Amino acid sequence: MSIDRAALTAGSIRLASGISFLVSPEKANKLWGDQEKPVPTTRLLLRSMGYRDALIGGLLVHAALRGRDTRGWFLASGGADASDLLGGWSTHREMSRSQQYIGLGGAVVGIGVGLWGATRRRTP
Repeated sequence: MSIDRAALTAGSIRLASGISFLVSPEKANKLWGDQEKPVPTTRLLLRSMGYRDALIGGLLVHAALRGRDTRGWFLASGGADASDLLGGWSTHREMSRSQQYIGLGGAVVGIGVGLWGATRRRTP
């Protein structure tokens, strides 16, 4: 059984991101480019994203450590970022430049990583 290091890395990043949104949605929101204090509905959405990211990241890490096929979890990770990008696109013009780069740019990178991970050939 070999550890999938790419999946372990990607999953750990997604898991850590999700945990940060759960532990302190206000700090995570600031890290992602919003300088204002989030309203209660924003905190709810941040926590929802946190649960989602922690779950996907944790399952990607689990599959990586067990030597299982990780392609489906990479695809789920990229799909989560694709939904973030699609949802964020409608508010793109209302975002500050830093929010656009960090939030939407991060989603684009996440989609790329997800697609790469889902389509790569893993050598044993």
